[in-house]
Amino acid sequence: MADDTHVLDAPAPSASPVAVSADWTVNQDWDAYTAQDHATWDTLFARQAKLLPGRASDAWFRGLDVLKLSKPGIPDYRELNDRLGALTGWQVVAVPGLVPDDVFFDHMANRRFVAGNFIRRPDQLDYLEEPDVFHDVFGHVPMLADPVFADYLAAYGRGGQRALQMGALKNLGRLYWYTVEFGLVQEAGALRIYGSGIVSSYAESRFALDDPSPNRIGFDLKRVMRTEYRIDDFQQNYFVIPSFEELLRATVETDFAPLYAELAGEADIPVATIVEGDHVITRGTQDYARGKAG
Repeated sequence: MADDTHVLDAPAPSASPVAVSADWTVNQDWDAYTAQDHATWDTLFARQAKLLPGRASDAWFRGLDVLKLSKPGIPDYRELNDRLGALTGWQVVAVPGLVPDDVFFDHMANRRFVAGNFIRRPDQLDYLEEPDVFHDVFGHVPMLADPVFADYLAAYGRGGQRALQMGALKNLGRLYWYTVEFGLVQEAGALRIYGSGIVSSYAESRFALDDPSPNRIGFDLKRVMRTEYRIDDFQQNYFVIPSFEELLRATVETDFAPLYAELAGEADIPVATIVEGDHVITRGTQDYARGKAG
């Protein structure tokens, strides 16, 4: 999700001849992708497809299968939307980059997922600051084929519109970060990945489940919304939901207005911190964080 450092007043001029609409969408212009672009997608896909069995959630794998994302080359959003729309009513809309928060939430509330229309260069396989088509489509879109998660994300979009009016975007943004981007789920007696920021990352797909450094903490809505996060490295907190149904329930059954009022009077919780009341699944050693600091 875009944060306020990326908010612009109007759509940025497109670097290509593709026109940018008032809602910040563009034509994906699938025919403009080069052979190298498609090869980059295939390289990233093959690497993650080999790594993720036993790591990613069943819901993510079902989405990957039913949406036929294993087809070689960058997916054509027109074909993808035919399948996705029939399943959950969602559509993928192409944007040239990060978009303002109000635009982001409006699309999401109306079951339109904004996705980049560019792909990283071959020398950027392991890190990219701005989300590209691989992060957005490979990482996010399979979960949109799951009816429960699809409902959660639409509810989040509606909540985002209200949070903007209440000045509470910082807190709500943390919910997105620790679920949609970097969430873990309990599944068949083990931890599994569903967050796009992990699923689409070769290194973090291993770190999130295998490394002893980070804390893995049972999901609690208020705790998550108090917790700071880092955007430039591996996470040192991962929050674990018991099920997607529980995540949806916690979202739609909560009155966020009094919760925001409570949060305004409480201090933020720093990254890597365990607090009283946490359901600690694994207490991290923080060796990775200390090594980076040193």
